[in-house]
Amino acid sequence: MKIHLVAIDLDGTLLNSAKQITDTTAAILRSARAAGVRIVLATARPPRSVMPFYTLLDLDAPMINYNGALVYDPPSQRVLLHRPVPGKIARRIAAVARELFPDVLVSAEILDRWYTDRLEAEYLTETARLHRPDVVAPLSEWLNQPVTKLLLLGPPSRLADIAAAVRNDFLHQVTIVQSEGYLLQINHATATKSQALKVVAGELGISREQIMAIGDNDNDVGMLQWSGIGVAMGNASQKALAAADYVTDDHDADGAAKAIQKLILKGLPKKR
Repeated sequence: MKIHLVAIDLDGTLLNSAKQITDTTAAILRSARAAGVRIVLATARPPRSVMPFYTLLDLDAPMINYNGALVYDPPSQRVLLHRPVPGKIARRIAAVARELFPDVLVSAEILDRWYTDRLEAEYLTETARLHRPDVVAPLSEWLNQPVTKLLLLGPPSRLADIAAAVRNDFLHQVTIVQSEGYLLQINHATATKSQALKVVAGELGISREQIMAIGDNDNDVGMLQWSGIGVAMGNASQKALAAADYVTDDHDADGAAKAIQKLILKGLPKKR
């Protein structure tokens, strides 16, 4: 069956180690777009951090943000899906974290706005290096509403203790992803890339058999399994590799683009 949509993770997948899209990859994705394939960026990043890549590739499909907690459509500026962590639970998680480690940094993304009570240069995410917070104020002034994603930042060893406590106290209420060592990303338990991709597919009228997903990490596993074809990067985690139908080159060798060229632009072979 012809592929009409490709869902692609950003970091570790579409972007190389320099956090860039190479000219080769951009050219292949534009060729896919010209052939009628919709490109959906599926990432843990907020919309503002995705838009430079979205614009570079001249995309027109909705994007999946915050690991599936938000589906945003830039052309219409519509929110198609929003699954935030309830404010009450977010406040309790922050309290648990601060009880275990009083100096832990607490931030929140609410739709496309960043809230925090303080900044430390030692603990800056990729997005934080490019964008300033919208609000810097005590938690009591802004952690009183549902949050799209809660972020806890600090020494990796202390975050491990916090993650264990949060998993124990908030089982089935939130999901936790530890990335970059010093960062815990906390989303609503039902916020996943696979669920968000189902929303995008429904919005565009495309069946799962007509979708290819490409990713490199554990948070990509669901969409790799749900899609008609799942492609893991050569640098992917063991879980992502096990979930995939195909394995391509790594993110520093235009692996995502090569998969699109081989499996879509040059004809689709049978799944193994």
